[in-house]
Amino acid sequence: MTFFARRHYLGLTIALALGGCTVGPDYQRPQVSTPVAFKHAEGWQVAQPSDAAHRGAWWEVYGDATLSDLMQRLQASNQTLAQYEAQYRQARALVRSARSSFFPTITGGTSMSRSGQGGGSSTSRYVTQDGTEITTSSSSQTSNSFDASLGVSWVIDLWGEVRRSVESQTGSAQASVAELAATKLSLQSELAQNYFQLRVLDAQQRLLQATLQAYERSLRVTENQYRAGMTARADVAQATTQLKSTQADLIDLKYQRAQLENAIAVLVGVPPAEFSLAAVDSIPALPAIPVTVPSQLLQRRPDIAQAERQVMSANAEIGVAKAAYFPSLSLTASGGYSGDKWGGLVSTPNRFWSIGPAFDLTLFDFGARRAQLEQAEATYDQTVAQYRQTVLDGFREVEDYLVQLTVLDEESGVRQEALESARESLRLAENQYQAGLIDYLDVVTLQTTALTNERTNLTLLGSRLTASVQLITALGGGWDASDLQRDPVASLAD
Repeated sequence: MTFFARRHYLGLTIALALGGCTVGPDYQRPQVSTPVAFKHAEGWQVAQPSDAAHRGAWWEVYGDATLSDLMQRLQASNQTLAQYEAQYRQARALVRSARSSFFPTITGGTSMSRSGQGGGSSTSRYVTQDGTEITTSSSSQTSNSFDASLGVSWVIDLWGEVRRSVESQTGSAQASVAELAATKLSLQSELAQNYFQLRVLDAQQRLLQATLQAYERSLRVTENQYRAGMTARADVAQATTQLKSTQADLIDLKYQRAQLENAIAVLVGVPPAEFSLAAVDSIPALPAIPVTVPSQLLQRRPDIAQAERQVMSANAEIGVAKAAYFPSLSLTASGGYSGDKWGGLVSTPNRFWSIGPAFDLTLFDFGARRAQLEQAEATYDQTVAQYRQTVLDGFREVEDYLVQLTVLDEESGVRQEALESARESLRLAENQYQAGLIDYLDVVTLQTTALTNERTNLTLLGSRLTASVQLITALGGGWDASDLQRDPVASLAD
């Protein structure tokens, strides 16, 4: 083939490649029903652009340095997070693998072989019909072969199969990075909730310890009064029962605290035996949480973004399946040198080459391609339904936590009034008991009521802190889907 003929083939191939079309539907984000505002958002602050100050590090709104340190340790050492990070790197590798199909495959090699025929020298004698004796001899024949070659093969993406494949793998990689973000947000939420519950238990321990001291004083006073004949033995028994019951409650709190401490240890990636959190004298305050509009939830929640990227990937797979109906064009070329010795191998007489295009088309496959297309279309429909359900679940979660925080706030006000009333009743009863106007049983009853209200208020504060974390998580925790617009091959997600 002449040089001009080779140029003709190459020009034809490039023209076909550039003029190739992409079969299959172009991606459009599925439509979802989005309300104008959340149903239970009345009275909540609307998010402003400045609210992005805590983007990513959403836990900083609680102003707790220990919690911030634990969050950093979680991101660095949590093993579940490490699994999803490795899964994302696998998805990036698949994108690179798909992109490599845009380019030709180049191979090269050298070989040497030695071959022979016969088994050594031999002599044969035979006599012809006329009596003449003839002698013949033979010897083995050997030959050498040396080859050096270079080959190029290129499947032209005429129908966009490679382009759709890259689109599909890119969507999967973006879904993977969104899944990584969703997992990170979930683990951060779990850590914050465990941490706040532990701090509430610390406060309950301080309350019970102070209560025990008061009960011990009451028991001593009651015993003294009994010895002086001023009270009955039943009063001493009642004071002792109250003291021991409170001691048992304090012991139970130690077990609950240890469980939460162990859970936090695992979240930050260390054995529980090597981890401890010292008790502190304060509980983080509830922050003001701005609420976004429902439409922004589609961009702020990583699980919704993950489901949407899975739809994109499934849509591209339809194009891959449709491309199988069309012929494939491949261009192969090879060349090199072949001779019977290394010396002078690279010379014009030893040169060989070949080049040429090839069309391949499957004529009959008895429904295999049709089945693959139907499977791709069904998978797309599945991911669309999954995406819409994820959006609905996201709206529901935000509504749930909005109403929960609103109700808990109202309950907290009433509980505080009940606590103040219980404290006042106890103060009056203690004065009446010391004056001999009421029995000790009345005092014990009011002490129990006051302690119950104290503990209920602390438990309610823990529930409000937990609900605030859950609301921030349901709103996306400051994450934004614009993170997905970066090339998934370029760098890992933050």
